Amino acid sequence: MSTPTLDPRVTERRNPRTVSIDLASPLEIVDLINAEDRAVTDAVASQREPIARTIAAIETAFRAGRRLLYVGAGTSGRLGVLDASECPPTFGTDPRMVVGIIAGGDHALRNPIEGAEDDPSAGAAEMVQHDVTAGDVVVGIAASGTTPFVRGALEQAKARGATTALVACSEPPETMKAHADILMLPIVGPEVLTGSTRLKAGTATKLVCNMLTTGAMIRVGKSYGNLMVDLRATNVKLQDRAERIVCEVTGLAREAARLLLQQAEGGVKRALVMHALQVDAATADARLHDAGGVIRKVVPDAPPPVITPVA
Repeated sequence: MSTPTLDPRVTERRNPRTVSIDLASPLEIVDLINAEDRAVTDAVASQREPIARTIAAIETAFRAGRRLLYVGAGTSGRLGVLDASECPPTFGTDPRMVVGIIAGGDHALRNPIEGAEDDPSAGAAEMVQHDVTAGDVVVGIAASGTTPFVRGALEQAKARGATTALVACSEPPETMKAHADILMLPIVGPEVLTGSTRLKAGTATKLVCNMLTTGAMIRVGKSYGNLMVDLRATNVKLQDRAERIVCEVTGLAREAARLLLQQAEGGVKRALVMHALQVDAATADARLHDAGGVIRKVVPDAPPPVITPVA
């Protein structure tokens, strides 16, 4: 019998702990997957410093009016698009501020596009199409660390002066590393099902993306304590959340909070500054602008303490 060829990518190797999963009961499958998932947070934590450096780079980009662009294929691409699409309602941002690019285009979000990830020139073309330039941050997402589409995008982005970073769950080859200024490598080990990187690698990637955008948004003033004060109230749930935040911080009754939000044109942060300083909306905006958008520099008081419900 010939010796099996080991793929250098850990994401493509077989997991010795799940070789009999095909005979497992539903509960045993749950336990096996859950046991593997426990390693994910530790893998992400091991990358805390490069993740923090990437957050700082994204903050710098945002403050200069530039962008964060995610680039990936398959699950990796979908996770980047997901994170980008959640920024406008969560943080009240322009959709052009965080952009998700997936190999094969939007059609690939729901349908596999055969071979799309294998074309580095297509990744490079996306950087040209999106007019990537100095000041932008481009984060490539490639679970295997080898995706040609991502490599092409990072190479072109770096050549155009952008800051580049890579999220991968397997040690990338030198040809990929050469194009990334920052490497974020949460190595989660072989998947429950060999090569199915929608599992642990996908979870690790989602955690990293959560940290990147949430961290950068906090740094540019999108929170007051841990309250989301730049959310866009685009539905009943978010409108209710906006009113509750204003009520909690200001002590106003619900109707008064609703009226204040109307005067602030729906801006929670603007409403809080208007109330705290007893100023109009234009003055509140000017104060926030001078403080780099950070509400704590305008309203130095801490948010009210968290009230723990009595059981």
